[in-house]
Formats: sequence, structure tokens, C-alpha cells
Amino acid sequence: MTSQEVRTQFLNFFKEKNHKIVPSAPMVMKNDPTLMFTNAGMNQFKEFFLGNTVPKSKRVTDTQKCLRVSGKHNDLEEVGKDTYHHTMFEMLGNWSFGDYFKKEAIQWAWELLTEIYKIDKESLYVTVFEGSKDADQLEMDKEAYDLWKAIVPKERILMGNKKDNFWEMGDQGPCGPCSEIHVDIRSKEEKAKIPGASLVNQDHPQVVEIWNLVFIQYNRKANGSLEDLPEKHIDTGMGFERLCMVLQGVQSNYDTDVFTPLIREIDTITGQKYGKNEETDIAIRVVADHIRAVAFAIADGQLPSNTGAGYVIRRILRRAIRYGFTFLGTKQPFIYRLVNVLVESMGKAFPELPKHHQLIENVIKEEENSFLGTLEQGLVLLDSVIKSSKDKTVSGEKAFELYDTFGFPIDLTSLILEEKGYKLDVEGFEKALKAQKDRSRAASEVSKDDWTVLMQDSEEEFIGYDSLEATVKLVKYRKVTSKKEGDQYQLVFNLTPFYAEGGGQVGDKGYLEASNGDVTYIVDTKRENNEIVHFADGLPKDVSGSFKAVVDKKQRWRTECNHTATHLLHQALREVLGGHVEQKGSAVHSKYLRFDFSHFSKLTVKELRDVENFVNARIEGQLPFQENRNVPIKEAMEQGAMALFGEKYGDTVRTVRFGQSIELCGGTHVKNTGDIWHFKIVSEGAVAAGIRRIEAITSDAAKDFYFQNNRMLYEIKDLLSNAQDPVKAVAGLQEENTALKKQVEQLLKDKARGLKNELISELKNINGVQFLAKKVDLDAAGIKDLSFEIGGQVSDVFLLLAAENDGKALLSCYISKDLASNKGLNAGSIVRELGKHIQGGGGGQPFFATAGGKNPEGIPVALANAEEMIRTTT
Repeated sequence: MTSQEVRTQFLNFFKEKNHKIVPSAPMVMKNDPTLMFTNAGMNQFKEFFLGNTVPKSKRVTDTQKCLRVSGKHNDLEEVGKDTYHHTMFEMLGNWSFGDYFKKEAIQWAWELLTEIYKIDKESLYVTVFEGSKDADQLEMDKEAYDLWKAIVPKERILMGNKKDNFWEMGDQGPCGPCSEIHVDIRSKEEKAKIPGASLVNQDHPQVVEIWNLVFIQYNRKANGSLEDLPEKHIDTGMGFERLCMVLQGVQSNYDTDVFTPLIREIDTITGQKYGKNEETDIAIRVVADHIRAVAFAIADGQLPSNTGAGYVIRRILRRAIRYGFTFLGTKQPFIYRLVNVLVESMGKAFPELPKHHQLIENVIKEEENSFLGTLEQGLVLLDSVIKSSKDKTVSGEKAFELYDTFGFPIDLTSLILEEKGYKLDVEGFEKALKAQKDRSRAASEVSKDDWTVLMQDSEEEFIGYDSLEATVKLVKYRKVTSKKEGDQYQLVFNLTPFYAEGGGQVGDKGYLEASNGDVTYIVDTKRENNEIVHFADGLPKDVSGSFKAVVDKKQRWRTECNHTATHLLHQALREVLGGHVEQKGSAVHSKYLRFDFSHFSKLTVKELRDVENFVNARIEGQLPFQENRNVPIKEAMEQGAMALFGEKYGDTVRTVRFGQSIELCGGTHVKNTGDIWHFKIVSEGAVAAGIRRIEAITSDAAKDFYFQNNRMLYEIKDLLSNAQDPVKAVAGLQEENTALKKQVEQLLKDKARGLKNELISELKNINGVQFLAKKVDLDAAGIKDLSFEIGGQVSDVFLLLAAENDGKALLSCYISKDLASNKGLNAGSIVRELGKHIQGGGGGQPFFATAGGKNPEGIPVALANAEEMIRTTT
């Protein structure tokens, strides 16, 4: 049975049980501040479990793309080393929102596995929650046990502890006992030696969990206590890759047709052969797994970057690159070449892959080129660290600096040191790493109280498209404390004019006014689990009263100008550059807008001017705002509406039109393009391979831009004695400056030439070293040129030249390469030590390095110490 058939049979089975098949949510989370990535099938349904939204269908089924590489669920370092952990994986699931419960979930799971998939009943084991004696004092899940006992022999029903058989969404929220289904795929001979029951939940590669049936019936409160939920739910998750392993009769997930096409392509590209060597097998598994995670993340709108979710994706890709570099001998980009195979094998089930095929390839290739360059630089730096080590141990701090500053992998550092006969101070590295993690954790730590609910069964209504003021009632609130923001309160109202951050647009700010005139400021608005959550700087005194909620009109209007401008900009780019342009992200603030789009080259001055002119023509045309709410998505797409990259849309959408520009959009906009006043591009540049970014301003910011530029023009003209043509006058000054520079350069060269002969004559022999330490009247560039010229004429030279410029001290150390090698001298180490005398520091290569400091008075001491250093160490 192919993997495609496995997936289809699962979905069709539950469709016949009256479940609605829903598409996978994006793997990258958009409206859940508690998660970077979808790490379980239930994530997209949290709002239903929490009771914030009533589901349109009480029974659904899907296959969900998941990623587990950060936070509590972090399998990254296990991936590749075994055959069943993955970063990106599919979770097959069926869900009940207050409909059926344990009986149906258990019966249908057994029916599907044994009657549809024909898995041998004798190879299956089930687990049941045994209860707990901790603070929860939970009893054994007897209901689930009795249901299983009617289907499965008692000896195949195992008791599971709280760690394995009690599922929780997080520290707070819905939770409940669960039943896992495990399968033993060992041979008959192995089964006869060791009973399968003893290997369940023991990390055995052939006795694995394939399905988890979660019975959500409690709510975990902030104080740790449990309360019964008003409705009971079913949340199941079956590992697709593991299921394919079982049904295809193989012993590893990587031997299924989910991975074998990728592995064959890796073999072809690298010249390796999977299954011949454990070291290369691990590397091949790492690459085969990681290409899926990275490709799907990019397809869902997350590009690699240095922060947040983008950093996680970059880290996964770099792990794959370094495994290829170290164990597969790949010194050139190759991972991007696997995208073709991935699209062919999974594109039918996930159409976002073929849609963004070229983008995925381009981004991965550029990341590979960049990181391979980093690895080469890191090898040079590591070699310098090794040479400067006084014994055969490299300090953990130095290794951490390579890892943290330059991105050089610690496992690669350890491997190279071992090959060269050196040791790594692992304890020192771990200490430095832990200190960094502690700092990061402390900075981002957030504690949340339970919600205090004031109004039951109240659904929040957003009225912010039509009004910026409203009389509201507080539905619930909670206190939130973080090191970064301090104490804040999260407020939810029965209705709100505040727009919650989404679609690239920032959330509204404003205030609440109580009947007695007291004011509470709203500092941000976000959407969480389909609720609009208002972040306030305090809590109103009378939480039961009514409040006047007022949006900051000036900020909203400026933001609307910028949001409407992004729509016009999108249209302009497609018109000027071509239909290949697609939006790849945006950020709409009150002061500026940022727009990312697909394009293969830097925009020319003419193209930028044409884009600006196109947008400003639509502004001058005073195009009216037209919107349609609750349009069926198919109808909206047929009308030509453009969708946002990486966003998930419901069955009905809102369309926004200005002239010929029509997009799916939930954001707020000006009533007429004329309100924008003017559009000005302030920057254009690359974000990733094939992705460009434009930053622009409108309205008040554009007016301020032109005002400031006009002021500067008058100041420049004043400096030029009110020249009639300031451009021509500046050009004349530049020509004059260039001529004077050449004269100065020639004078300095003449000076340096005379100084070179003088310094050579002053060299003295100390233990076979041609030594000189002296203060000179040159800048840093002149000293460097002079040092290398002397080194080119004289062998075995050691120069320490010092200078004082603008009240600061400079030390430059030059050592002939043969001298540095034969005598074990290192210019970088020497200037770091001598730099202490000038209250500074520096570094460089073994044969040339510099140090800067703020104490020129220390120069004579540094020069004297240099001579003493040579006398005692050579």
C-alpha cells in the first residue's frame, strides 16, 4: 500500500463516519502567540476546545503538517540517529467537538487498524491511564479500560502513567486521559524471546506508538487544579510515517515510500549508498528529514532568518548542510536539488509545494551557499584557536564564541579537534550555552493567571470596520506578567472596535473610559484562539461596569493609509515587473509599510520610479473603497482576488477592492485612495533568493520626508553660498577633493618610503628575530602597507608599530609567516596581551593583527613589553 493510499483510506474511513475532511493548517502559526509552529493536530482546533468558537462541524478529520523542533516538544537532536523521530511529520486525526466520546473513538480506531488496514491484532497493544496519586488524585480510566476489554485480550491492555497517558495542551487549558495504540513489528523469533508488552514505551525502534486517542474532559487552571469541561471532546493523532512503516512491512520510517525517493536522490547526488555505513546513514536520514521541514515551512510563508520562527528553520537547514559537509563530502550546495523529488511525491496531497516550487529551491540554495561560506570561515578561525591554545585543550568559551557568533557547529568543532589530537572543554561550552539560554529564558518568561469570567456564553463581535468607538462590557480578564513588559492585563469584551494584529497589520491602540472618567490605556490588540485580546496597562476599578472603548484614530488612519498602499503597491509591481510577482509577506505600521515579493533581480531606478508613479496615479484618481464581506472563497478567487502568502482562509472571505486591485483581506483601509496623499519608496533590497523587500511611507510620514529633504536642500545651498545649481557645485567640490586626495596619498607614500628605509636600518637581531618596536606618525592603513613592504624585503621580521590618532592608541603587529610558524608566535595573541596597556583589545591572523585602545599613554609600556616578550619566548 503506497503512502498516498494510506492517507486517502484514513480520510475516507472517517468521511463515511460523517466527519468533514478539512485541509491541513499552515505549519507556521499565525494567530497563536503561544506557539511558533503547529506541533500537534489539535492546534488549529484549540478555539473549539476552549469554547471560544462554535465549530461548523462537530466531527472533522484531516492530515496535519506538524513541526517539533522547539520548546517542550523538541525532537531535533534525535532525528537521524534513530529511524522513527522526525522534525516535520504528518498527524492523521479524527476529532469530536462535544459529540461522540470514548466508545466511538476506541471502536473506530480498532476497526480502521484491523479491518481496513488489516494490521495483525496479535501485534497490537493498548495503554490506559492508571490514575495518579499526586495533587490531581485522578482515578484510573476505567471507562476506557472496559471498552478496550471488550475488544482486546486483557494481557494486551497495559496501564500507563501520567507522563505517557495523560495529555495536556500546556500549563493551562484543556486536558484529559488518553489511550495509546502500539504495534510490535518484530519477527516471530524476536517476539518469542521477549514479550512485546515489556517493550511498550521503552523507545524500542520496532515496538512503537502509532495512534493516541485523547479524551479531553478537564481544564487545567493556573493554580494547577482541574475542573470538568462543560463538553467532552475527542482528539486523536496517528503518526502517518510510522503507520506507513507498519503497512509497508519495513523496519524503519525511512524505508517507506515517504522517504525512499529522497534517499535515492541523495545517494545519486553524493555518490554514497544508504545502508552501507551507519555514520553516512545518519547523515542521509538527517538530510531526507530536514528538507521536508524546510520546504514545507517556506511553502507556508516562513523564510529562514536570524530571529524567531525563521531562526528555527535556518537552524534545521544548517544542521542538514553540516551533516552533508562532514559525512557526505558535499562542499557545494546540493539540498536544493531534492526539492523536485519532494514536490513529485507530496505535491498532490499538499498543493502549496508545487505552487512555491521555485521559491523553495531558490531560498534553500542561497542559504546553502551562505552557510558553506560560514563553515569555511569557521575552519580558519578554529585553526587560529587551535594554534593559540597553550595545551591540547580548547576552551569551552572559545568554542562557544565560534558557535554563537559565527554559527560554527559544536559537533563539527569537536570532530576536527579530535582529528588533530586536541580535546574540547565540553563542560565549559555547556556552561556558556546554559548561561545564554538562561538569559534568553528569563527575558521571555511569561506567567498568566486564570481567566476571571464575568459573562458566560458571550461571543465577541468585531465592529471596527464601521466604528472606532463603542460602549462595551468586560467578558473576562486575566493578569499577565513578563520581564519584558512587566504587569499587564488581557481583556476580552462583548464587542470591540479594536482591530487585532493580523494579515501584516499591527493591532490597534487606544483607551477605555469608565463612567466615572477613569481611563485605562489599551497598548496592543492581538488575536488568540479566535478571540480578540486587548493588552491594557492596568485593570479598571469596576470591572462589572460599562466602558467607552476608543481606538486611537490618528494611528488607525495612518495604518489604513499604509495598508491600502500595500494593495496598490502589489498591483503596481505586477504591472511594472510582470505577473510572476507574488506577495510573500508584509508589515503595516502607522509610520511605514514593508512589502516582500517574489522577483529575481534588483529593481532599477526606472522600475522604482514607475512603481511609485503607478501607485500615486491611483491615489490621485481617488478610487473609492469597495468591500464584500462573507463572500464564498471560490467566488472571490474567480473574481481575481489575490490571497496572502502563508495565510489560511475559511469557507467565506472578505474582499477589498480599489479600482482594479482586489484582494482577500481582513484589514482596515481608507475610504478613498485620495486620503493617502502620497506614496514614497524609501528602500528596496533582497530578503532571500528570489525575494525582494520594499519599504515605503505615506500620508504624514511622506509629508515629513519631503519637508526634511526640502530643509536639507536649503541648508546645502547655504553652505554652497546659495549656488544657483547646487548639484553642479557639489560635483565641482568632489572633483577638487579627488585631486587633493591624490596629492595627499602621494605625499604619504613618499613619507612612508623614507620611513621604511629608516625603520629597516633600526632593526636589531634578538635571538634570530629581526625586531623593532616603535611609535610612528601614520594611520592604520599606512602602517599595514609599511609593515608588509618591510616584510617583503627582510626575513624573520617582528614589527610592533604604534600610533596615536584622534586621542586613541593603535598597535599593529607584523610577524613574517615563516617566523610565526617556526617560533610559534601569534600576532593576534600578542596584540591582545599588549592591548591591555592601552586599555583596549584586538586580534587578527597569526602573522598580522591590530589592537585599539583609549589610553595612548600606555604605548611606551606596550613597546617595552614587546621586546621583553621576544627575548623570553624565542
